[in-house]
Amino acid sequence: MQVSTPESHPAEHGIWTRTMRVAAWLGWQIESNWADPMIFLIYSVVKPLSSAAILVVMYSVITNGEFNNPLFPYIYLGNAFYIYVAAMLNGIAWSVIEDREQYRMLKYIYVAPIHVPSYLLGRGFAKFVFSSLAVFIIIAVGVIFLQVPLDLSLVDWPLFLVSLVLGLVLLAMMGLTLGSIILNLVNNANFVGEAVAGALFLFSGAIFPLDVLPTWLQPVGFVVPISYWLELLRRALVGPLAANFPTFNAFSNLELLGILAGLTALFTVLGFVVFRYCDHQAREKGYIDRVSNF
Repeated sequence: MQVSTPESHPAEHGIWTRTMRVAAWLGWQIESNWADPMIFLIYSVVKPLSSAAILVVMYSVITNGEFNNPLFPYIYLGNAFYIYVAAMLNGIAWSVIEDREQYRMLKYIYVAPIHVPSYLLGRGFAKFVFSSLAVFIIIAVGVIFLQVPLDLSLVDWPLFLVSLVLGLVLLAMMGLTLGSIILNLVNNANFVGEAVAGALFLFSGAIFPLDVLPTWLQPVGFVVPISYWLELLRRALVGPLAANFPTFNAFSNLELLGILAGLTALFTVLGFVVFRYCDHQAREKGYIDRVSNF
């Protein structure tokens, strides 16, 4: 399948930002137009609270309600920010399946004058907006009702904001990489995004320190970039409590930021390289308009 795309015409100015802006608007419409605004608002509040409640109940049963233990804010904040991981990885990957097989529009997107990687990233931006709402609600409920020791006056805001932005760019590039691979999967690709996000949940220190893992599995956690991101966010928000867990005690905040920045740059390059390769393979094999799952 030979079609012309904006990658062939780099001189066209503004096409990346225009594509991303329109894709973000489209993603928002797809995510939010299925219900009355009030019902959608209620759903947006209840869904994250329900997921957090499961974790809180499990923790309460296992520890006999020891919410004063430093482990509770550790896992509570890790679980809250991991919402970004699941949403952005699976969101960008799912947009490929959704457009190709549910709406059957991917082939038309390819012949439109847009930048396809920017389109996928724009679709992921809508997931970021909804995820931000969920993260805010979960943290607010934790502080108000569960005594999560988060004092806004003690938060290291520069560290938090820099770490958050770097992590979100990292997740977007990981999502682009995963979505690129799915371009070449035409059978049972629905589960891939959720499977990857679920696997990373175990090895990123989201709900327990990496030291809990068997010794031979702990190196996997140090390879996963999300581990460094979550550690930085915890240090920024509840620094003294995060120090109770020795996994990354050998690293300073600056060293962790350097590692996260390096991994973000690496995945940015990798995301576009993998897309270019997978895009070429999908065109050659005729997978752009292949319908198999719907």
